[in-house]
Amino acid sequence: MESNTIPVLQTEPARGLTETQARQRQAAGPRNTPPPDLTKSTARILRDNLLTFYNLLFLALAGCLVAVGAVQETLFLGIVVCNAAVGVVQELRVRAALRRIALLAARPVRTVRDGTEQLLDTADLVRDDIVRLRPGDQVPADAVLMEGRAECNESLVTGEEDPVLHTPGDPLLSGSFLVAGSCAARLVRVGPDSCAARITGEARRARTRRSRMMRSLDAWLRFVGVLILPLGLAMVWQQWAASGPRAAVTGTVAALVGMIPEGLYLLVSIALAVSVLNLARRHTLVRELTCIENLAHVDVLCLDKTGTLTAGQMQTEELLPVSGLSQPELAALLGGYVHAMPETNATDRALREAFPSQGWQAQGQVPFSSARKWGAALLPDGRCLILGAPELVLGADCAAWQPKLAPRLAQGRRVLVLAQSSRLPDGSAPLPAGLRPLGFVVLRDKLRPGTAETLAYFRSQGVTLRVLSGDNAAAVSRVALQAGVENADRYLDLSGVGEDADWADLARRYTVFGRVSPRQKQKLIAGMQAAGHTVAMIGDGVNDVPALGQADCSLAMGAGSEAARQAAQMVLLDSDFAAVPAILQEGRRVIGNISRSAALFLYKNIFSFLVSAVLLFVALPYPMVPRQISLISGLLIGLPSFLLTFEPVRGRARGGFMTGAVLSALPGGLTATLGVLAAGTLGAGLPRNELSTVCTLLAALAGMLVILRLCVPLTPLRAAVLTLCLGGFAGACLLLPGLFALSPLSGPALRLLGVCAAGTVLVFALLQGVSEWLRQRPFHAARRPAALPVRGRRSDAT
Repeated sequence: MESNTIPVLQTEPARGLTETQARQRQAAGPRNTPPPDLTKSTARILRDNLLTFYNLLFLALAGCLVAVGAVQETLFLGIVVCNAAVGVVQELRVRAALRRIALLAARPVRTVRDGTEQLLDTADLVRDDIVRLRPGDQVPADAVLMEGRAECNESLVTGEEDPVLHTPGDPLLSGSFLVAGSCAARLVRVGPDSCAARITGEARRARTRRSRMMRSLDAWLRFVGVLILPLGLAMVWQQWAASGPRAAVTGTVAALVGMIPEGLYLLVSIALAVSVLNLARRHTLVRELTCIENLAHVDVLCLDKTGTLTAGQMQTEELLPVSGLSQPELAALLGGYVHAMPETNATDRALREAFPSQGWQAQGQVPFSSARKWGAALLPDGRCLILGAPELVLGADCAAWQPKLAPRLAQGRRVLVLAQSSRLPDGSAPLPAGLRPLGFVVLRDKLRPGTAETLAYFRSQGVTLRVLSGDNAAAVSRVALQAGVENADRYLDLSGVGEDADWADLARRYTVFGRVSPRQKQKLIAGMQAAGHTVAMIGDGVNDVPALGQADCSLAMGAGSEAARQAAQMVLLDSDFAAVPAILQEGRRVIGNISRSAALFLYKNIFSFLVSAVLLFVALPYPMVPRQISLISGLLIGLPSFLLTFEPVRGRARGGFMTGAVLSALPGGLTATLGVLAAGTLGAGLPRNELSTVCTLLAALAGMLVILRLCVPLTPLRAAVLTLCLGGFAGACLLLPGLFALSPLSGPALRLLGVCAAGTVLVFALLQGVSEWLRQRPFHAARRPAALPVRGRRSDAT
């Protein structure tokens, strides 16, 4: 049955499709199937881990060795096989974990079938279904609004962040989010016929960025890839005449194997994959690996008050009637208003629970939105009631009520005013002056458990906090002080701040910002970034979406809006703010350990490249064979780098990844180069096998010095790593000398080894001192961000 044979129905919002009609459309198609799974297929995982440039290069090098009869030198293929196997297994595990954890984040859609509202998975929706949408819901497919009014954020579709008001008959774009109002809509294009797949799939893929670390690593691999082939050909030509075909091929292969950082890219991928699994066990869904690296660099954390510091469970505490009204009369007006309007947030729910319905039907309405901070309803008797933030609803007249409101705000309470107007205001324009206040309602929220301990952790780690809220600045400041936010008495009301403000300066001078619009949150974060800070943002509402998109690392609460979860790089599925320190620590651990371990891989690359470059102009054979390079790669690079990735890292990551890794690797690489070249020159009369053994031991000594430097100061784990590496290498030399082409040393060879070893230690110490000096130079140091305030006096709200 073709889909075009199923007639289009003008489905009634109250009735919806019948189950028979729905089954017909499901059979005919298309259904509202989700976008293609962005995780890799099994075939893609195998291809990405097996058919890499470097794996193919290793196979080609092994073929060259087989061609000259040096099959025993292909030991390095075992490392390639192990690397590929580990990569495949880890990616399969990560894919399975992400698929399981993603199911927890999926939210069903309220759908009307046979006159009954039910919750259906997005994939079960069909054309002509009636769906009911509330603020924070994502439009699941292209639809037409049938009942109600809705303001939609269509930024994921059009790039324009200003809310768009829709009334009955208007189209709703799939991928957009409701920010205000509620409605019933009929789906007109579903599945592949709509833009939902493009919005939730391709758009998400497009916004994924390579991290700084991965970009640096890509550049290094491109640099090595460009050099390795011409250098290899030149070495074969130069060595062929001096040593013959077999020695030329084995020496060249040994040099090229040493230049290839075959384990570094794998180490990064596995470490990030393991980090994703660790975060998944903490019920944190990672959407982009980029954010794990950014976590390690975060020095400013921005968060909202409601839903983050507080539990988001509002309770009505007090009524303050004015204009001659009694408390029962004000309560009746509030009940009539909130039940006549669509439910939008926790405040609405609290008011609905506190005040009964009066049975009123709004003749017109302006739904509440976070950008306006007010909503309005036209009642059957012609009165228009407006509920919202006092300073925005009353304007300059609010000053007269400050003596009454200030004590409540100082206690961290939320205060709303109910006012009366002669007509329904335009939602796209400011409210007129002179509105008549009818009374104030005071609400309170409670802090989340463990909030004070969490904030204390951030202070101890040097992470500065900024609170960005749409509530009254003084009230937010009070709550932040109760929670333990440092300098929370430095607050600012942004309702009167223009678009051309110096946002970086405001972010530096103040800690708490009230009456913040979604665009202002975004601009504040951009200002902090312009000052050199790495900013994380935690949010849960639609009004946080622009800020989440701007932040270097964004986290959304699982219990928050669908819009926030889609915009964030990480989702806290348990909505537990107390879990953030563990997430921050995970980012620091993985990136800190990768940065440290990278020096081990680069030490071998630098050594092999420099020795090869020198031998192009010096008539000496390459002093080592591939098996000996594999011995160093396995026991002095692969083993310690893997073990050290499990060590906790307390401090924030600083500086550039590749620059720091190269500076850490240079002393070892240069020391190994000088030691091997000195041994090759001074030991020219030694047998080839003894000289090769001496050079291998000298290169290994330089590698041990690099490991020792990375393990200072010693901890139990680091001491165990040192012992294991030294013991493993010594055991391999003593028990398996033939496997790694190591020969017993004669007296002259032992004396040469002793002299060169002493020189190696001295040269390494000297070069290490130079490296440490270079680390302190301004051209290496990362740009220092502008200092954020430490202490200061309270600021007046503007």
